[in-house]
Amino acid sequence: MQQCHQFSLDRIFGRFLSIRSTRPLCSAVLVTFSVLSACTATADTRQISLDSLSPTAEHRQATEVISYLMQQYHYSRVSIDDELSDQIFDRFLDLLDRQKTFFLASDIQEFEKYRLGFDDALNKAQLNPVFEIFKRFRARVEERSEFAQQLLTGEFDFTIDENYTFNREDSQWLQTQKSADELWRKRVKNDVLNLRLAERTTEELTKTLQERYARMARRISQLSANEVFQTFVNAYTLSVEPHTSYFSPRSSENFKINMSLSLEGIGAALRTENEYTVVQNVITGGPAAMSEKIGAEDRIIGVGEGESKEIVDVVSWPLSDVVDLIRGPKGSTIRLRILPADALEGAPPTVITLVRDKIKLEEQAAKSSVVDVLRNGETQRFGVIDLPTFYLDSAAMAQGQPDFRSTTRDVQRLVKELTSATDGVDGIIIDLRGNGGGSLFEATQLTGLFIKSGPIVQIRNSSGEIDAEEDSDPSVAYSGPLAVLVDRNSASASEIFAAAIQDYGRGVVVGEPTFGKGTVQTVAPLDNEGKLGQLKITMAKFFRVNGGSTQHRGVTPDVLFPTALDSDAQGERGLDNALAWSDVAAIDFDSWSKSKPDYTYLQPLHESRYRASDSFTLLIEELEAQRVARGQRDISLVEEIRQKENLEQNADREKRRELYRRAFGASSGDDEEGDEPAVADIILEEAANVLNDIIDHPVQSKP
Repeated sequence: MQQCHQFSLDRIFGRFLSIRSTRPLCSAVLVTFSVLSACTATADTRQISLDSLSPTAEHRQATEVISYLMQQYHYSRVSIDDELSDQIFDRFLDLLDRQKTFFLASDIQEFEKYRLGFDDALNKAQLNPVFEIFKRFRARVEERSEFAQQLLTGEFDFTIDENYTFNREDSQWLQTQKSADELWRKRVKNDVLNLRLAERTTEELTKTLQERYARMARRISQLSANEVFQTFVNAYTLSVEPHTSYFSPRSSENFKINMSLSLEGIGAALRTENEYTVVQNVITGGPAAMSEKIGAEDRIIGVGEGESKEIVDVVSWPLSDVVDLIRGPKGSTIRLRILPADALEGAPPTVITLVRDKIKLEEQAAKSSVVDVLRNGETQRFGVIDLPTFYLDSAAMAQGQPDFRSTTRDVQRLVKELTSATDGVDGIIIDLRGNGGGSLFEATQLTGLFIKSGPIVQIRNSSGEIDAEEDSDPSVAYSGPLAVLVDRNSASASEIFAAAIQDYGRGVVVGEPTFGKGTVQTVAPLDNEGKLGQLKITMAKFFRVNGGSTQHRGVTPDVLFPTALDSDAQGERGLDNALAWSDVAAIDFDSWSKSKPDYTYLQPLHESRYRASDSFTLLIEELEAQRVARGQRDISLVEEIRQKENLEQNADREKRRELYRRAFGASSGDDEEGDEPAVADIILEEAANVLNDIIDHPVQSKP
């Protein structure tokens, strides 16, 4: 059986150079494996019988194929043994009960006999233990649901000095039934208090929470054997590497649907975290981005259709169900109840209104603007090319259409417009903030606009073979001062471009350390009929022309901005089992100049500016507030204390917002209709200042 699959997969993987690199932010949204938070619930309310929760012949067949592919084609080629089994065991329990609020320590002790047996589950397709564990999990969820609903019939004393630990990822398993009851008593009390502080009546909050807890059990009871199997296989793939994942047959169909509909709705990529639906990022050109009312790390806790329908509580909902609720026809109105990124647990939510629309593809395309910098009484003009993604109309190109759309073509046109004007620009900034990647071909071609010719990136497959993507065109579209602006969400193709510009000494890279996704994935069907599902597998790795990888470390800017808080925990560096940084031999290339520029003198110039900038100070304070909110683990259950904390937090947020407005010359009276005044992009302005430093000061060179 393995040989019959080997031919087609050799054919697929042999063409890895032509495969587009998977965007990491999309991966995070479409591949979320917690059974509690992201498995697709059945469309009806039918409960799956316990007797049907057992491995099938298809599961055993899929296990054999997946195990073979992972060991033969995954970049790491990790053997399935006791060491890996130990990791899979912990990962499977984590995917089922990440917050350790359902299983008891006695359950885990009973399951210990399987800890070193999950390698047999994969090598011999012995899957019964997987379903035995899940059935116990389902029973525990039903117990907690009933207990929580019973607690709602009583009353709580909100003057007792006690705290609730809502983030238990690093906690021990619950030791006894009594300790589980105590944890859930505090959880329900906290849920009631949250809704009380949101000014819900007793009747309203009781109904909301009864539905929430009942839905929690109903959702788990509707998970099929296929979904249990999918969770187990992903415990295996995640124990190897975070971008490899399995889609069951039904999830494969949903994956295709999600991809085809990804440009409809509000334009936001979502993930699940601690029972919340969290905004991963907003998509340029979508309603969310255009509104500027919702951003990355905001938590969606309620969704309402239209202007007047009731906002439905979506805390602890599966991600797929929340997405279905948010998605709707173009032109329709939706209201979202959100907790801002910097809001502490228990803070009062806000409600925003959006009009659904399709992502405007022209907004995804490269576009230009100009930033003016005043220095010594003279104005320097810098062109900015904003690039949200690396795109290519490959179908039109294959058909030979002369006007096919591509990143490189659009940027080349914009560069010509910026430089050929009567008052042409003094330098150009390529803005890659939030650019998660796209076409590898376009990353190579775009780099070629700014260098003479040469290799752009090296790609090593799982067999150790290395090929290089090269620019063979010696023409240069622009040879003047160049800066590349990146942030923590600049990934994949963005990192290839930024790394090449840096390695060639062609321009200065500024901003935050990039995401660090230097791997390539492809999606391979496990059979021809679609009965076994699909495997998204990591099968190659990117390396810079200097031999270093963009994987894990990303690209470190020449000038590091102060917004890079907790950079070691962000991007690929924050993912479990991410492939490590490594290197290969450098490849011959001709640098832009004879000696590599030394940009170290730019950092102190930048720091002197941002330390004197009120706007930068406020921005850093806002990022720090978000960091504190993400790090919160417990919360007081005293109503008076919570009310005081909420008032203080709201006052701090309003103060930061008002100071931020004034930092750009806006008075408090400029906001008569409640709309925020337009403010400058201080990060972009600082990138222009850095480029101006290069013009003002001769660039030194490293030997």
